[in-house]
Amino acid sequence: MTVPAFRMAGPPHIAPSGSVPAIMRSVLLALIPGTLAMILIFGWGVLINVLIAVAVALPCEALMLRLRNRPMEPFLQDGSAVVTAVLLALALPPLTPWWMPAVGVALALVLGKHLYGGLGFNPFNPAMVGYAALLVSFPGQMTVWLPPTIGPSGSLGLMDSLHYALSGSLRGGLELDALTQATPLDQIRTGLGLELTVGEIRTEPGFGLLAGAGWQWVNLLFLAGGAWLMHRRVIAWQIPMGVLLGLAVPALVFWTANPDQYAPPLLHLLSGGAMLAAFFIATDPVSAATTPRGRFCFGVGIGVLTWVIRTWGGYPDGIAFGVLLMNMAVPLIDRYTRPRIHGRGKPGPGTGERS
Repeated sequence: MTVPAFRMAGPPHIAPSGSVPAIMRSVLLALIPGTLAMILIFGWGVLINVLIAVAVALPCEALMLRLRNRPMEPFLQDGSAVVTAVLLALALPPLTPWWMPAVGVALALVLGKHLYGGLGFNPFNPAMVGYAALLVSFPGQMTVWLPPTIGPSGSLGLMDSLHYALSGSLRGGLELDALTQATPLDQIRTGLGLELTVGEIRTEPGFGLLAGAGWQWVNLLFLAGGAWLMHRRVIAWQIPMGVLLGLAVPALVFWTANPDQYAPPLLHLLSGGAMLAAFFIATDPVSAATTPRGRFCFGVGIGVLTWVIRTWGGYPDGIAFGVLLMNMAVPLIDRYTRPRIHGRGKPGPGTGERS
């Protein structure tokens, strides 16, 4: 009797549940509701920034792969460069010259990603590297936002927005200052400097029921997209929950103690880039902490640093600096939050042996 031969497959015997391209596609899909809301509320400049950033990201990625003698096709098709470009573009004001998203995404990919060895080796979030470089270099242009309006054109039509992006000037002799206004976070910071109370500042144009008018809906839709990613198990809950708690808890404590001088928690959570950072930026699997407890500590640190910068710092929104500062703390966080090895005592910071 002949025993039939069975084909033996080599390890790994369990197929991975996800891949880099699949994860990046899920992230891009989850970004769609918030992105559409930004286009509807802040105008066509949001879409123009996204298109310019993506158009520059792919050639930059290809150039760096060639210089590093790496295969182009798998890395260009994994979607990581596109996700970096989209996240950076969504953080930029809707009216920016074309070279700002172009320079920002080039710095993000070259300095924030490939300088350290490419995808999987970057210690810092690439999108926040590009954003922080632009914010430090061009603070005036990076804080100019159109007022929130409902309509596909916002304050400017598609052609007017495109003309400004390509030429840096508005048609019809208009000045940029005549169309723009400060963001809600910037209004709070400026108003407190003028000895106004938070209640008086929130009666000014630009504020809605929960937070900044327009901003609250954008953040709620990014929250919905992030919740979908958690439901699909693309991201874990620890980092988003940590960011939101780290931002809301100190805001609640200080607002309860002195509501005239400190903004309420909902205004912090639903203004600026809070939800975009909590669910899409801080959850970068490469530059974030890896242990379950470490991810939560990482998120809390980002939230607390963001609140501190918003409250006492020189920038109205401190998300980028909070993320980058906590990126530097990741090795230490992972070292002290590594899980216990089964059958052993609590691990020490060094070898994981019984301390």
